[in-house]
Amino acid sequence: MPSPKDRSYLPATQEATELLGKLIRLGRRERRMSEEELAGRAGVTRRTLQRIERGDPRCAIGLFFELAVLVGVKLFNADDRASLSLHLGRVNDKLAVLPSRIRSSVKVDDEF
Repeated sequence: MPSPKDRSYLPATQEATELLGKLIRLGRRERRMSEEELAGRAGVTRRTLQRIERGDPRCAIGLFFELAVLVGVKLFNADDRASLSLHLGRVNDKLAVLPSRIRSSVKVDDEF
């Protein structure tokens, strides 16, 4: 089994993490924050911050989001926290009416 380091990612995944990383870097620079300052506020190492700003998809998504919030990057096209809460509520409502388990479809061989 390949290690997470050897894992390959889809181009769309790589582009999304790269974009979010660059938005984080832009937000940090616009706020005139040093790498050390932002890393300290997020509770990560400077090296981890650098990997995230480069868009390394192997970094935890929670760290991407934490850093994005700290530098003011808008997530999910939300203008404010209330919009995120409203959207989350709608998704929870949809999930509540869907089956909690999805079974793999079994192909029935009905050829006699």
